[in-house]
This record gives sequence, C-alpha cells and structure tokens, in this order.
Amino acid sequence: MYVLCAQELERLGLGEAVDLHVCEVPVEYQAVQGLLLSLWREHQPQLMVHVGVSGLATTVTLEQCGHNNGYKRLDNCSFCPASQCCMDGGTDCIHSVLDMDAVCQRVNDSGLGVTVSVSKDAGRYLCDYTYYTSLYLGRGHSAFIHVPPLGKPYSSQDLGRALQAAIQEMLKLLELDPKQDARCNHKQHQQQHEHF
Repeated sequence: MYVLCAQELERLGLGEAVDLHVCEVPVEYQAVQGLLLSLWREHQPQLMVHVGVSGLATTVTLEQCGHNNGYKRLDNCSFCPASQCCMDGGTDCIHSVLDMDAVCQRVNDSGLGVTVSVSKDAGRYLCDYTYYTSLYLGRGHSAFIHVPPLGKPYSSQDLGRALQAAIQEMLKLLELDPKQDARCNHKQHQQQHEHF
C-alpha cells in the first residue's frame, strides 16, 4: 500500500527544482534511528517527509508533532525499546517547523478532491517513533503524513496527488518564511543532537 503511494508520488514528482528520494523504512525500532541518521547525513534535505498507513484514517492526515515516550508495542522483530522512548533525555514532544494547519487549509482549498486533516498524535508506534526521530535529527524540518488504506476511500492515484500537493505546500511555506528555524526552539534537543 505505502509502496503504491510512493511510486505514484515518484511518477508525479515535485517539480524540477526538487530532488525527491524515496526510501522504505522498516517497521523496526532499531533500524529507524540508524537509517534516519544516515539519510539526514547523506542528503541533508531541506525537508524530510515520511508517509505511513493508518487503518483508522479516512483522510490524508498531516501530523504536527512527534512524541518521545510511550512506545510499548512490539515491532516486526518482536522488539520494543526498554526505555519505551526514542531519545533518552529528549523532550516529550517536538513540533514540525511547518504549520500543518496552513498546509491542510491550502490543500483542502485547492479542490483536489481528497480531504486532508491535521493530527497531534501519530500513534505511539513506528510512525510516531520515526517522526520524533526525524524531527530530532532534522531540528524540526520533517513532516509525517498518514494515509488511509487503499480504497478506503481513495485510490493510489488520489493519494499520490494528495502527497504531491501537501509536500509542495510544505516546501512553499519553507520558501515563504525563511525564519522557519525560529519556530523550532528546541535548545535541549539541538544540544543533544550535537552529541548523537
């Protein structure tokens, strides 16, 4: 399911000025941190966007923040962090530098035919874990988008267009407001990041 949405996004692209890299992240806590650290170091992106499927979602859902604590569910390798958190000593919550409400409004106003909403709880499983880790490593320059299962109610083409529209709006926000870094006032996680 995720693969079909990502393939559709790759097919559509984000415009010639955007270098799009698609990479599948395993549903494994231990793999997430190493892979994300490697991706941030290798690509040094302006924005890293993650996409996950939520069986509960009926809209394309933009997640505003990631959470550090509460990871009690086992991953695909039957592993769960002993500390039940992403980053020992990290802040409880990190918000994206992006105003997801503004992104949501712009996409919904575009007449795309796909409903977009905003959430502040990505679910305390691998999606939230991935998002918090990426927000931490990228100093808030990350986004997470939950999509509903295929056919409930959208096709992979619909979801690909919605992902494209949402990411393009995110990039526009970053271009319009070069002070986006000022919104990420996470001194504690920035200091910790230097020692990660």
